[in-house]
Amino acid sequence: MNTDISRRTLLAGVATAAASSTASSAATAPGAKPQLCVFSKHFQWTNVPEMTSLVSEIGFEAVDLTVRDAGHVLPERVADDLPKAAETIRKAGLKLAMITSGIVDAHSPHAETVVKTASAVGLKYYRWGGFKYSQAKSIPAQLVEFRARSKDLAALNKSYGMCAMYHTHSGVGQVGASFWDLWEILKDLDNDAVSVNYDIGHATVEGGLGGWLHSARLLMPMIRGTAIKDFYWAKGTKGWTPEWCGLGQGMVNFAEYFRMLKKGGFAGPVQVHFEYPELGDAHTGKTKSTISRDKFVAIMKRDLKVYRAVAAETAFA
Repeated sequence: MNTDISRRTLLAGVATAAASSTASSAATAPGAKPQLCVFSKHFQWTNVPEMTSLVSEIGFEAVDLTVRDAGHVLPERVADDLPKAAETIRKAGLKLAMITSGIVDAHSPHAETVVKTASAVGLKYYRWGGFKYSQAKSIPAQLVEFRARSKDLAALNKSYGMCAMYHTHSGVGQVGASFWDLWEILKDLDNDAVSVNYDIGHATVEGGLGGWLHSARLLMPMIRGTAIKDFYWAKGTKGWTPEWCGLGQGMVNFAEYFRMLKKGGFAGPVQVHFEYPELGDAHTGKTKSTISRDKFVAIMKRDLKVYRAVAAETAFA
């Protein structure tokens, strides 16, 4: 661990540990509820004030704000622009539940400024990730390296009372796609400083029958946030590929997953993703929308209705 991070951790001392303990207890306290938010990636075609208007109209209660390259807040401008964005979101009656960052480890560009500023505006959670496997090294050797990098990031987070949530993706070369590897990396670290953002869509891609059930059970004590999306397998010219779709139109067993989260005492940010072409180019975070505002709102309201119906059925929220 480098000396700067060690010094920050030492100075944080008992106060930071107490704050972390309090936040952890609050997250699992009786009556605590998950925060339902929408990923601002899908609103990159508009600015923060217009986004807040749309989010309120659609019916979400909170925002997961992009603070990364090409995001609503650029990392190099985070100290100036994140407080302004937070104020705009909160003045609209919404909550800023978390941010999605471009942070891979403690040495990512602007990492400390992003974490420090997020803490200063009252945030606890941010999305982190992006470890990739190299074919040139053994997996066990790489896990040792990833654990060391995660430990350094945990020290940075603890000094500011923040929690990074590693986002799980599916696919070749993705650390966390197998889930056991992420458990191996994080098992001995403070999971109120470095934790998991469990994407149930990607988890079902990687383990559609029993695999996702086992990975969710394994990682449950580490899960501080979760991303919601749906998909089905489709055969095209390149073989079978996962096709993202509206909630309830695909293979994801949301009811069973919500029951597991509830049993596990989950009360973190729930991020609904809309990563399918029906949303126009907004599904990939493009800066121009190819569908009308009314259609955009209608699609999001439809998926939100499905989410709320399953959440009510399982008493998840």
